[in-house]
Amino acid sequence: MSEAITFEDVCDAQRVVGKYLPRTPLLLPLALSKRLGCEAYVKCENTLPTGAFKVRGGINLISRLSNEEKRRGVIAASTGNHGQSVAYAASLFGVKAVIGMPVGANPDKVEATKSFGAKVEFHGKDYDEARCWVEEEAERQGYRYVHSANEPLLIAGVGTLYLEVMQDVPDVDVILVPIGGGSGAAAACIVAKTLNPNIKMIGVQAEKASAFYLSWKNKRLMETESADTFAEGLATRVTFKLTFNIINKMIDDIVLVSEEEIKQAILTLLETTHQLAEGAGAAATAAAFKLREKLRGKKVALPITGGNLLLQNLEGILSEQLSAATLKPQP
Repeated sequence: MSEAITFEDVCDAQRVVGKYLPRTPLLLPLALSKRLGCEAYVKCENTLPTGAFKVRGGINLISRLSNEEKRRGVIAASTGNHGQSVAYAASLFGVKAVIGMPVGANPDKVEATKSFGAKVEFHGKDYDEARCWVEEEAERQGYRYVHSANEPLLIAGVGTLYLEVMQDVPDVDVILVPIGGGSGAAAACIVAKTLNPNIKMIGVQAEKASAFYLSWKNKRLMETESADTFAEGLATRVTFKLTFNIINKMIDDIVLVSEEEIKQAILTLLETTHQLAEGAGAAATAAAFKLREKLRGKKVALPITGGNLLLQNLEGILSEQLSAATLKPQP
């Protein structure tokens, strides 16, 4: 596959991904729709075997590796969900997998990655430092390096998420999509804009991890010094060329959300849909509340891209919310 990813590539990926993964639920929770003032369709990627959407791309890519690539094994850098994706797909096809993670990575994601048979190595303080080690190790050992964004087959695979959305709600008006490395947003743009150029595509980044937003604003690849967000799926300091080139041509807007807005969205989703979202998985919903007036009366797709939230993080968010409610003046 060339770097020019097409809608046909996503349709081809659906034929592969559909053999190994169930179609995920698309909910229309009335309580959430009422709060937002729109028809809010929630796509539950948290129900997949790895708890996140990225496994779609992992399966599509690893299923298509050559016998020589499978023999050599694969390596990837991840804060968690991409690593689980590669590990899970590698286990399906009998391929050795090594995953480089930053020191202090989400322990639940680490254990899940190991449970799928991958070897986990810890290097660096964040995703980008782990990625540098992985790229060097791939050269040293001859592994097939699976980048988290610059992989056409991966992007085509995760595009099946948005193909399902479009099949279920063909007249959707707006799709909000979180942006970390950009594979999901790039795939969403390719699918939605092919089927209906009038759909509004809105990307979402964390205020504390805004490299992609800055690149989009300035029309050139940019990096930030830090990506200090608890939403590890959004925590990258670097903008990647392939996904940026796709998104830059097709996205209608990109908005930034605060840590507090993400935390509030996690609680709102839990309350109104009974679905657990991790930070990145709640980012689209956080942005929907920020854009509520613009979305009023429209059909809006909100993917829960992942649900791998640490219990201690959930406890902290609930505690903060209860404390805020206690301190709030009574009418």
